[in-house]
Amino acid sequence: MQTIPLETVTDATRPAIRVGDHVIDEGAIAGEMQFHPANDREAAAKAAARALVIQALLRQRAALLGLAGASQEEPDETAIATMLERELEIPEPDDGACARYHGAHPERFSQPTRLRIRHILLAAAPDDAEARDAQYHQGTALIVALQATPERFTELAQRHSKCPSRDTGGDLGWLTSGQTVEELDRALAHLPVGLHDRPLASRYGWHVIMIDERTERRALPYADVVDRVRRDMREQATRVALRHYLLALEADIGVEGFSLAEDEADGALMQ
Repeated sequence: MQTIPLETVTDATRPAIRVGDHVIDEGAIAGEMQFHPANDREAAAKAAARALVIQALLRQRAALLGLAGASQEEPDETAIATMLERELEIPEPDDGACARYHGAHPERFSQPTRLRIRHILLAAAPDDAEARDAQYHQGTALIVALQATPERFTELAQRHSKCPSRDTGGDLGWLTSGQTVEELDRALAHLPVGLHDRPLASRYGWHVIMIDERTERRALPYADVVDRVRRDMREQATRVALRHYLLALEADIGVEGFSLAEDEADGALMQ
């Protein structure tokens, strides 16, 4: 008995997608998939189909309104932007709503923890066990020397560090979370001010770390971030309005073979 690859069966049985009188075929979906990277082919195909359905809905609505340049084949971004500006109803948040939003989301409107750091990078590849062992012992020796004479940090960084920061005595300036490699970032989050008592590992090797200053996360006053609060609220309101608008178009124009109503990817709708 001849076997049929599963991928062929999946494609053959996928229902056709129709938006009004416009058909979105497998070729169109395959061409769109390159713009929607995903963990598997099915997820990429769904994201591509979603994008094409949304494009078709917007183009058909723009054509119905007689906006110049709107057609089924080629998007007219200016016409669609004009249409959305005209038809989306986005409420402007008032001061009371903004103040409540600020109070409910302190993590969004905070100054993050900051560390002023100097380091000495003792380079060693992740798969070079011999070099990593040697550089760890070198880092331990440097720490012992610095514990006795911390003023030598600039000298030792210039002599031993393989980071470009050696030219400024190993100074990395002020860092916040996410500004260095993940494994080092996690360790730095918990360190106090001063010379750390052992080398820290990263994919680049071992780091001798000196934290000169540390400022903890603090919530920013509403008056300092009111514009950011208002912008965040307007972006959220726009997402909600756009989703409702697209669902209304789906109901009015008609979509077969795909449902935006069952799709929770609001970020995709925004795009």
